[in-house]
Amino acid sequence: MTVSSVTPQNIRAMLLLRREIALLDVRHEAEFATGHPLFAANMAAGRIAFEAELRLPRKDVPIVLYDNGEGLVEAAARELQALGYSGVAVLAGGLQGWKAAGYEVFEDVNSYAKAFGELVESRRHTPSLSADEVAALISDKANIAILDVRRFDEYATMNIPGSVSVPGAELVLRAGSAAPDPDTTVIVNCAGRTRSIIGTQSLINAGLPNKVRALRNGTIGWTLAKHDLEHGAGKRGGVGPFEGAAGNARDVAYRAGVRHIGAAELAALEKDAQRTLYRFDVRDADEYAAGHLAGFRHYAGGQLVQEIDMAAPVRGARIVLTDDRGIRADMTASWLAQMGWEVDVLEGGYDGRLEIGPPRVVPKPDPAHRYRRPYEGAGVAEQAMQAYLDWEYGLVEQLRRDGTHGFYVI
Repeated sequence: MTVSSVTPQNIRAMLLLRREIALLDVRHEAEFATGHPLFAANMAAGRIAFEAELRLPRKDVPIVLYDNGEGLVEAAARELQALGYSGVAVLAGGLQGWKAAGYEVFEDVNSYAKAFGELVESRRHTPSLSADEVAALISDKANIAILDVRRFDEYATMNIPGSVSVPGAELVLRAGSAAPDPDTTVIVNCAGRTRSIIGTQSLINAGLPNKVRALRNGTIGWTLAKHDLEHGAGKRGGVGPFEGAAGNARDVAYRAGVRHIGAAELAALEKDAQRTLYRFDVRDADEYAAGHLAGFRHYAGGQLVQEIDMAAPVRGARIVLTDDRGIRADMTASWLAQMGWEVDVLEGGYDGRLEIGPPRVVPKPDPAHRYRRPYEGAGVAEQAMQAYLDWEYGLVEQLRRDGTHGFYVI
């Protein structure tokens, strides 16, 4: 088998020029999390058969594989070629070659989404409250509403007392129901920092009349401050946009450079064999199962922003989002556009024939190969939690040193 190699310098040039490239780390996720280039995506060699066609929809997309000397690349390249991928190459020198070129290496998973969240807070000075301040408001029975923007299963595992589950992209759609009184202070939390920053800034950008604050450092900060969490909660926020929410969300998307397209434009994008196209339905999974547009994969909007490297490993690809209510797609698209993606929102389509059925899922990785996030589940050491927060605080400076991100903040 002959596979060409690509230098770190050429990869950097492709990223800066926004050419399509899938830079794939073929180690297990736990090893990937120890260090990787900013825009690398993890696709473990043993999972290519499950994931490649879902995550790499264009068979001639440029793919560059690397490991850290484990000898995984050759088998991964062979498998991708057997699946019909024609543009497979390897990173010259692997991860060590990237480091030797003097380029930045980022730890953890979903690193560039987390770095973007830190940049948003830095640029917009997203307001927040400490764990002690929020605990005091709860104790005083203040007029507050605590909205948890994580996945519902994360919320059910552990949550801030009295909080309600409103996953990220649902915030603008449901905030009017969760806090109908404009004098209610809305507090947005996640497990760490990113989703609460993005969620809080989403409500501010969309013009929610209430005062909005992030819970600084989320459930990690809450735990480190020695406050108790609830377990097994099941409160879900109901649908209820605040006045003007839909128009405001569309304006936010417009200011971020998002386009709205119809069926004819979507068909033209689908016919373009020279570009990768990702199509995501950003609604709730139950809504998707009840009826969705053909060809669209389910990915809840808040998680799509957080996990965009997992959902769309081809940097430089196009993205089209759909949502029968519009608000969730507009808000999700606004963030993806600021992260440097070419993203459109599809208008309409739900009055025609829809496909019915649950989202497609792939087998979960062996728990031994998975990176244990310092913000998930119970029993995580406080030292690990604090180290994670310290890492996040340094991401803006690391973005500056890396220089390839192309992010902007409206």
